[in-house]
Amino acid sequence: MHLQLIDWVIIVATLVICFFPALLFGKRAGKNTTEFFVSGRSVPWWLAGLSMVATTFSSDTPNLVTDIVRRQGVAGNWCWWAFTLTGVATVFFYARLWRRSGVMTDLEFYELRYSGKAASVVRGFRAVYLGLFFNCLIMASVNLAACKIAAILFGIPMWQTLLFVGLLNVVFAMHSGLWGVLVIDMIQFFIKMTAVIAAAYYGVKAVGGMDVLVEKLTAPQLAPDGVHTIHFLNVLPDFTNNWDLALAIFIMPIAVQWWAVWYPGAEPGGGSYIAQRMLASKSEKDSLGAVLFFNVAHYVLRPWPWIITGLASMIIYPQLSDISKEFPNLDKLGVPLGHDLGFPAMLKFLPVGMVGLMVGGLIAANSSTILTHLNWGSSYLVHDFYQRFLVRGKSEKHYVWAGRFCTLGLFLISSAMVFKLVSAKDTFDVVLQVGAGTGLLYLIRWFWWRINAWCEVVAMVSSFAVSLVFLWINKEHSLAGLPPISTHIALIITILVTTACWLAAAYLAPQTDRKALINFYKKVRPFGPGWEAVRREAGISKEEAGATHEHIPLALLGWSAGCATIWSSLFTIGNFLYGRWTAFWGCLIVFVVTGLILIKVVSILWENSTASAAADEARDLAEAAAVKQTSKRS
Repeated sequence: MHLQLIDWVIIVATLVICFFPALLFGKRAGKNTTEFFVSGRSVPWWLAGLSMVATTFSSDTPNLVTDIVRRQGVAGNWCWWAFTLTGVATVFFYARLWRRSGVMTDLEFYELRYSGKAASVVRGFRAVYLGLFFNCLIMASVNLAACKIAAILFGIPMWQTLLFVGLLNVVFAMHSGLWGVLVIDMIQFFIKMTAVIAAAYYGVKAVGGMDVLVEKLTAPQLAPDGVHTIHFLNVLPDFTNNWDLALAIFIMPIAVQWWAVWYPGAEPGGGSYIAQRMLASKSEKDSLGAVLFFNVAHYVLRPWPWIITGLASMIIYPQLSDISKEFPNLDKLGVPLGHDLGFPAMLKFLPVGMVGLMVGGLIAANSSTILTHLNWGSSYLVHDFYQRFLVRGKSEKHYVWAGRFCTLGLFLISSAMVFKLVSAKDTFDVVLQVGAGTGLLYLIRWFWWRINAWCEVVAMVSSFAVSLVFLWINKEHSLAGLPPISTHIALIITILVTTACWLAAAYLAPQTDRKALINFYKKVRPFGPGWEAVRREAGISKEEAGATHEHIPLALLGWSAGCATIWSSLFTIGNFLYGRWTAFWGCLIVFVVTGLILIKVVSILWENSTASAAADEARDLAEAAAVKQTSKRS
């Protein structure tokens, strides 16, 4: 694809608009680690929420969704739509608890919640395990997508793409800290959405219009695997004729995966860069609002442009051989052939001007995710490992510079991993498998005092060990010419084994020190019956415990209404695009009813958050006055 002058002008303008404001935050970010990693805890809800959405909208996301649509139809997206349950649970059960904890990273939480050497071991191990291994794997997947898109559009080899995105992202991540990341994310989100909507529009135009697309894909067709017959347009799988596929892409995600699996951006109970944004919010109210906005935008605003482009690619490039024939130099450039190439292959239909916008949007998509992962990963490695265990007592400037050098190292390692990956979908499956079984632990550790640090150690070790066993078995099956163990079967077994192991540790391993439990309860005030024994030991009455104005029934109502609102609005848009008017009106009615319930619950929680903040402030003033009075007497 050859870019015209107007395309280059648009690309340069896009980069200037996105990145120039970030330069202004370099001095502020360099003050201390609080500014560099959590923006001084002063981020408003709308900025934190936009940043979350922009981070999860990376250069590999359109490729991933296109891959799913081409292999499993629209219904295949339930592998990530099911995480709506996780995200909305974070809104109503966990967002304010995270903000109330006052930690800088979610790993610092471990030494607040647990005690002894085990707490330190968990914090240090997860800092390296997540900040280095998982983080680099995800960045490698994002950059692999960038390499594939660049190869399709410009025919350039992978190393050149990595060099360009590396210079751009590393410089800004090292300079501007989280403040710069947030501002870049905010601007990039709107550019990226405009670009992918344009790709969907011209993709549909290339197949003859939306009516032609719906007509050609309404009837069931043979999937690329040559085994399953799929209704590509349907948002639910065929439970009658494709039970095994329905089990894998719908039943498993909606029944098990959302609560049992750890995945960055959709962690049960919140975590990683989602927790980072909650901790950076200026109040509990902002923390709740940010996560709610993120989930609505994440699941409702973003998916359909990608889905429509993926469906159009099925008509123009029904087989991988069609993509290979259209772009014959992919193998020479070292780019693996996969269905995720369907999205960049459709960009050939963009007109002059829109090509520049798309390139600028894809650079923005790559940067918003990579910048966040570089800042988040370096916060783990510096704050939770280097500063905590290796080099203590240095100045804030020292640790800020350590974070900057760490940023460079993370990008170099992730770039090397790019050459070992095949597709975004394969990476997605690997991350789900390795994190299987740990999710339930992360959900209930806030609400049950018996969960201890050894539960976390056992869960991580057992999950990883079982995943390695399945990797070995599938390798042996491949050598013997046998089919591999299906992903959902491996997932269920991993979850069962891991859950059994950490539950045993909850009762048999050394318990958390009672003083640590009491201090945690006083600071965070988790609600529910799981902390009753600790509440009594802490000398806090039920009335005082209820001062946070939180209770399970209201949270459950908000959770249910939030999930129903998101899914119904998602399907309202889809049925409108398809022209299925009966389904459209039905989904719209559900959306309006559940949306009104959601608004009411959120308004109550926002009022309660304000009342809770006032109560906390009054309590802090009373405690300070008591301390002052005691010191006078002494």
